[in-house]
Amino acid sequence: MSAEELKELKPGQSPNEPEKATLEGKNKFLGFWFFLGGETVLFASLFGTYLALKNSNLDGPPDEELFGLELVFIMTMILLTSSLTSVYAIYHMKNLDFKKMQLWFGITVLLGFAFLGCEIYEFYEYVHHEGHTFTSSAFGSAFYTLVGFHGGHVVFGLLWFITLMARNAKRGLNLYNAPKYYIASLYWHFIDVVWVFIFTVVYLMGKVG
Repeated sequence: MSAEELKELKPGQSPNEPEKATLEGKNKFLGFWFFLGGETVLFASLFGTYLALKNSNLDGPPDEELFGLELVFIMTMILLTSSLTSVYAIYHMKNLDFKKMQLWFGITVLLGFAFLGCEIYEFYEYVHHEGHTFTSSAFGSAFYTLVGFHGGHVVFGLLWFITLMARNAKRGLNLYNAPKYYIASLYWHFIDVVWVFIFTVVYLMGKVG
């Protein structure tokens, strides 16, 4: 990476797509898609396991009685909104406006923490009020593994954003860190897409039986 490439990019300067302006950036983008392929297979396996075990609830409450859609709908709206704010962040990145990019990523992080707070509350209610735990049945194990694994990805995505924002707060935007912001945003969109499938397969299908 040359000194010229590491210089801070400011509005009005080229390139218009700093995340793909260097070979290193393009390679990071390509490597991310290979990584995403593995993640997709992993989540597909967890979905398949959940569907196979969703009726194995022993004496616990079945999914149509357990799930309430109000909180889950709020969680879905929060996560989808966070995906939109990350789009705004990338828009400002492409326009080389570092401060606005950081602002919108900061809003994305706050929404991500709000989602996690709702999920922790949901799990607390299931465990302490419904007796639905990880070891209560095969259904419980499959549910917490799938939804909890997604929650772990949300935590990782938030730490990724926070690290990028803190590390580059004084450096500004350059051709070295622009691909990192862009890939982090793509990862966040992937998390949102997985949640849409969870909302549909686990909660909606569970509620309607």
